[in-house]
Amino acid sequence: MAVLEKEIEAVKQCSTHYVLAVNDALNAISGKWKLPIIGCLLFGKQRFKELERNIDKITPRMLSKELKDLEMLGMVKRTVFDTIPVTVEYELTRSGKSLRKVLDAMMEWGVQHRRETMGR
Repeated sequence: MAVLEKEIEAVKQCSTHYVLAVNDALNAISGKWKLPIIGCLLFGKQRFKELERNIDKITPRMLSKELKDLEMLGMVKRTVFDTIPVTVEYELTRSGKSLRKVLDAMMEWGVQHRRETMGR
């Protein structure tokens, strides 16, 4: 068993450590917009305007702020191309891509929940 797997198993045995780890995760992805941005970038590199179009109701200012936060957290990589005008692309790092299972589980729950609540 790898060191990380042992550490995760140990955390699962202690409610205090479990809650601490969950809080660490929530602090990294907290807010209304980080997960939708990551969700968009799971489908590949995108430019700022593409992200803005794909995420309903996000303002350019908020998108810029959240992208900077995600970049500082090491989840998003920003690449600037020497073109006129300047082209900037955003993509997920390995850390950002590792959220796929989490987002897939949330998406599946969301589809099921919507069906159950709308079907009433």
